Amino acid sequence: MKPEFTYKISQIGVSVAALMSENIIMRRVAKEKGYDKIIVPGKFRGDLKKLSRFFDIPVERGPDDLTNLPDYFGLDSQQELLEENDCMIFSEIVDATLLSIDQIITRALKYKKDGADVIDLGCMPDTKFPHLEDTIMKLKENGCKVSVDSANNEELVRGGKAGADYLLSISEKNFNILDEVSSIPILIPSSPGDMKSLERIIMKVKRTNRKFFADPILDPIHYGFTESINRFTKIRKKFPDVNLLMGVGNLTELTDCDSTGVNTVLMGIVSELNVKAVLVVQVSNHCSTSIKETDMARRLMFFAKKNQRLPLGINNSLMCLKDRKVRRNEVEEITDLKNLIKDKNYRILLSDEKIHLLNKEIHKSGIDPYDFYESLNIGTDTSHAFYLGVELARAQIALQLNKNYNQDNELTWGVIKKEEKIDYNTRPKLRSTQKK
Repeated sequence: MKPEFTYKISQIGVSVAALMSENIIMRRVAKEKGYDKIIVPGKFRGDLKKLSRFFDIPVERGPDDLTNLPDYFGLDSQQELLEENDCMIFSEIVDATLLSIDQIITRALKYKKDGADVIDLGCMPDTKFPHLEDTIMKLKENGCKVSVDSANNEELVRGGKAGADYLLSISEKNFNILDEVSSIPILIPSSPGDMKSLERIIMKVKRTNRKFFADPILDPIHYGFTESINRFTKIRKKFPDVNLLMGVGNLTELTDCDSTGVNTVLMGIVSELNVKAVLVVQVSNHCSTSIKETDMARRLMFFAKKNQRLPLGINNSLMCLKDRKVRRNEVEEITDLKNLIKDKNYRILLSDEKIHLLNKEIHKSGIDPYDFYESLNIGTDTSHAFYLGVELARAQIALQLNKNYNQDNELTWGVIKKEEKIDYNTRPKLRSTQKK
């Protein structure tokens, strides 16, 4: 690091940071003049305010691992709290016609919790939607904004009259619907790729001073995807102040890859083109967290654009399968540690290519939890065996996916799995394997 400050390291004789206590630190660390702060290990569980009062200088909780100290001291960007955005999320319930009102409400509230601003009711061809009006009413009662998405003009009129906030979609072919309802229309071309018709209807609605969104339609890959991006670019240049909507499901749902990166890049395009709304679909299993991903991506892109910087080193929530910076131990370092261990407690560490299991008696390496079975000396302690099985499996996953592994902690999965907040002022509750 070569830091520009002076420091002193106090070894207080506790080998496991989580077992430190305020009293131990207060007894074993001398009160000295000339220091600006005291930093305790990240896994220390105790009252920092109590320590600060005792030493009369700020006491902070540092990183979990020694190798993270450069990041802690500012050599790497800190995680930003991303709260603002400038793009609405419409989340479509594609099979709303076939669902009961209660089923729609349940799904809508989940979507809303994940970040959706508008619940889009997807109607189905040649399928009646008798409970459309009641569904809209119940959604509104539950605090949801609603859009009706249908190719059936009658359903669009019914939805608009029932109080739908938005209608998808209006073209020159059914423009007369706007005379019957007050909903905000989403304007589309009369036929795929017909930009002249979209430009005409935009001008027509602009003359009425009515709010609207325009959607040039994003096409799937190999069915006009690149050209459809060009359509968004051209319409933005021609109408710099018009609100645009982009339906992203044609790319996320119709491409065999994890949706996180796709949604992030799409929201980058959305941010550059100042698109004010996206229509998100999460039907396929590989898109089952698309709303969460899009919500985080829109906030990431807003922050990056606002601060005129790359969307890099700001927040790691969209790095779900891999970590941006992975920590691995050198084999020599692990060997040195093995020689210092004086107890039988098993440590699990990762090098670049292997999982390492070590205590004072053994140092075994492998790539699969079964590689260690015959080396374990745990007798009939089934709880210990269960614990080691879990930890070795986590280590294997981290090794395979090039993720960070930290013994006794779950792997992190970004926005797709919310991390539990840890209260460092209290001791963790005993796990089932730790109870007698």
